Amino acid sequence: MKDKAAQLTLDEWDIRYRELCRHGLREPDYGGSLRRHVDEGGDRRLLRLRMDNSEAALRLWNLLLSEEDRLHRARAEGKYLVGTMKDLGTVPVMAYALDDTVAFYPDGAWWTPCLMEHTEGLLALADQLGVDDSFCPVRAMLAAFVNGNHFPIPDTVVCSVGATCDDMSAIAQRLDELGFPVFWWEIPHRRVADADEPSVELPGGSRVPVAQVDFVRGELNRVRRHLETGTGQSLDDARLAAGIRRANQVRRLLGQLRRFAYLGDPSPMPALEMMIAEILSIHFCSDWAETVAVVEDLLAEVRRRLIANEGSRPAGAARVYWINPPADLRLMNLLEEAGGRLCGTDYMIAHALDPIPEDMPPLEALARMALADPMVGSSAERADRIAREAARFDAEAVIVSRISGASHCATEGLAIGRIVERRLGIPVLDLEVPPVLDAMEPTIRTRLEALVETVRSGRRA
Repeated sequence: MKDKAAQLTLDEWDIRYRELCRHGLREPDYGGSLRRHVDEGGDRRLLRLRMDNSEAALRLWNLLLSEEDRLHRARAEGKYLVGTMKDLGTVPVMAYALDDTVAFYPDGAWWTPCLMEHTEGLLALADQLGVDDSFCPVRAMLAAFVNGNHFPIPDTVVCSVGATCDDMSAIAQRLDELGFPVFWWEIPHRRVADADEPSVELPGGSRVPVAQVDFVRGELNRVRRHLETGTGQSLDDARLAAGIRRANQVRRLLGQLRRFAYLGDPSPMPALEMMIAEILSIHFCSDWAETVAVVEDLLAEVRRRLIANEGSRPAGAARVYWINPPADLRLMNLLEEAGGRLCGTDYMIAHALDPIPEDMPPLEALARMALADPMVGSSAERADRIAREAARFDAEAVIVSRISGASHCATEGLAIGRIVERRLGIPVLDLEVPPVLDAMEPTIRTRLEALVETVRSGRRA
C-alpha cells in the first residue's frame, strides 16, 4: 500500500495502521500500532509528534521504541549484555562480533524524559543522587541504573574516558561509586602530528600521529580481553573483521540514505525519521539484522519517492544543516513546520557513519575509527568537517542545537557557528533546548521562522 508522502499525528496513525493491516501489512515480531507505546510504554511525546506515514517509518519507530523489551528478552535468554558508554560506535562493533552478546548505550536514557514527558521521574531521582540540572540530561541514565525500571542492568559497563564529555565522565564515576563497576578505557585528545612525526589518515579525513593510534589500539586490546573474560569466548581478528563488515553494511546503507534524502527535493524523508535512522548506527538498536532491514526499507521508500517526485513537505524548503542531537524530538517537526528541511547533520556521531577500514588489522581499524570521533578533537577541526559537508549538501543555513547543562555545548556551539558562518557565508542559529520544550515552543518557532525567512530573503537578493 503506497500512499503519497505525509506526516501524521498519532490519531491519524491509528487510522493509517488499521488501513495497512486491512491491506495485508506484514510486520516483524516487534511490530504493532504506535499507540501501544503510549498506552503501555508511557511514551507520551508521541502525542505531540508528527511522524512519516510510510510502512518503513512504522518499522523504524517500532524498532526504536521496542528496544527495552528486546534487551529484557535478551537477558531472559541468557545473553551477555554490554552497557557501553560515551564512545558512540566503537565497543558495540567488538561486542556484536561475539556470539550471544548484545551491546547497548545506557546513555540513550537521556531521551527518556522527553519521550515520557517527565512522568518517569528520572531527572528528579538524579537530583537526589547528587547530579542536578547543572549536568546535561544524560544524568537520566544514572537514575535509570538505580531504579531499574527501564533497561536491564548490563553484565558489564564499558566507558571511554579521557577526551570525553566532562558530564559523562562524572556521571560514570558516580555509577561506579554506587556499585555498578565500570571498565574504563582511555581515548586521548586527537592532535595534529608534528612535522617530523609519522602520521596516518583517519576515516573522515583527519591525520593523527601513529603513536596515538598505537595507544588506542592498546586500549581496545584491553577491552577485547575484558569481553573475552566476560563471555568466555575468543575475540580473535577473524571475528573482529566480521564484526567490522557487519557494521560497515549498516554504515554504507546509511550513507546512501543520507545522500538521497538530503539532496532530494522535495525532501523524501522527514527530519525526525532521518535523525532516528542515523542514531541506529552506533549500536544497531540492539539488533543488527533488524537495523539492516529497517534502513533498507527506508532507502527503498526514499528512492520510490524521488522517482515519484514526492515529499512530505513542499519543494524549495530552506535547506538547513543541523548540529548536535536535540533533547526534544519535537524540535525536528518545528523546523519543517517553519518551512525548513534537513539537508545534513552532525549529531556527534560522524565517526559512526564513516566506513571502518577493512584493509588493515581490525584493532588498528577500530583505533582509527575511535580517534575520528568529532568530540575528541578540536572544535575547529569539527567545524571544518561540518563546513565541508554543509557545502556538499548545499546548505542555506545551520542550526546548532545546544543541550542544557552539557559541558561540551557551553562554548563549542558558538565557536563552530562562527567558523561555519565565516567559511560559507550562511546564517547560523544557536538554540538551547530542554528535554521538553513546550514552554519555549512559541519563542523557538518564531526563531525558526525568522531563519527560514532570512534564507528566502537571501534567495531574492
